[in-house]
Amino acid sequence: MSPCPLAYSAPLGQLFINSTGISRLAMRAATCSNTPMDRDEIRAMRRSYGELGLSESDANPNPITQFEIWLTTAAENPYVVEANAMVLGTISGDQPKARSVLLKEVSENGFVFYSNYESDKGKQISQNQNVSLTFPWFPMERQVIVLGTATKVSKAESADYFATRPWPSQIGAWASNQSEVIADRDSLQKNWDEIAAKYPEGSTVPLPPNWGGYCVEPHSIEFWQGRYSRLHDRLRYALDANKKWQLTRLAP
Repeated sequence: MSPCPLAYSAPLGQLFINSTGISRLAMRAATCSNTPMDRDEIRAMRRSYGELGLSESDANPNPITQFEIWLTTAAENPYVVEANAMVLGTISGDQPKARSVLLKEVSENGFVFYSNYESDKGKQISQNQNVSLTFPWFPMERQVIVLGTATKVSKAESADYFATRPWPSQIGAWASNQSEVIADRDSLQKNWDEIAAKYPEGSTVPLPPNWGGYCVEPHSIEFWQGRYSRLHDRLRYALDANKKWQLTRLAP
């Protein structure tokens, strides 16, 4: 039997192993079943978490430092794919929306990512700067949830970062009117080819006028560590009225 292109790798497949052994979900992945999942299979998507915990005494007083420690550990874990991937949540009116983006910088100022300012996320941030970021490090049984406000970084900072991007990605930023409806993929490829001809590889590709960075200044950062019996550890840092970080424990 040829391998299934959507089959889970061994490390990810282990997520479907529970106390009764290999679940039907793991068997489904191994056999490339195309039949719809039933309710019992969905409910079986669980695992028992480990003993590794997170205590107040072990947590760094500075949440940015604590985040950097966890990010470094995640980046060193071979089972974590793109440790800097985060789920960005925005709000448009009364409708929330989430998508994955990549963290490009973290400092005491906040968490920085880059995007097209005229994309859905850009338009939503212009309407409501309150956003959330979630770092889902599933293989480590960890996640970090950031709440804060997003503001544009300077044009100079955006240009500096844009210059470090690979040439194909620079061309892609010019070629794609992100989030807009397009006729087909061929039209997108045509745009890319035309921009590539204008700025051939090796030349300087300028910063698109509608592209740049956002910095999310946090007011709440929660660290979540999976534990046994669903008694997970949740430590939340929140800024008080004096802009000082206060650490509290939340019930799981």
